[in-house]
Amino acid sequence: MLEAVPAIVAEAVAVGAAAGLSDTAEQAIADAYQQFKAVVTGRYTGVDVAAVEQRPSSQHRRQELAEDLTAAGAERDTELLAAARALLAVVRAHEAQAGAAAGVDLERVEATALRIAEVSSTGTGVRVVDGSFAGDIEIGRVRTGRQDPPDPPSARR
Repeated sequence: MLEAVPAIVAEAVAVGAAAGLSDTAEQAIADAYQQFKAVVTGRYTGVDVAAVEQRPSSQHRRQELAEDLTAAGAERDTELLAAARALLAVVRAHEAQAGAAAGVDLERVEATALRIAEVSSTGTGVRVVDGSFAGDIEIGRVRTGRQDPPDPPSARR
């Protein structure tokens, strides 16, 4: 399990950068990511996380970061592993809260086509991450934000 520390840390950098550096990031995620980044760069001054921050979805950059961490001796750093897991937990908790308000939330989908007819949501109406579609994508009516129910007929008189 300790051999996986660099890979888990690289994953945490990518996830934290993607979530914590966005314009819409919650302050808790942004703060958790900055704290985690300070641990990584403070303990391993020769390791640069900037490439993963620039392209967090790049598996190649994550792998290079993991290799750099391994070369720096991070594979046995249980404190760094704990910090990475703590950051991932903060991000997951935020995603769970955000996902509860999503009308449609799809990840890693490969399909011939996608058709979504009607979505009403208090949060994100439609969210697709890492989707690959060979054909058409049709999205019909999407209503997001606060949706007050219509007044009952007795209140309209």
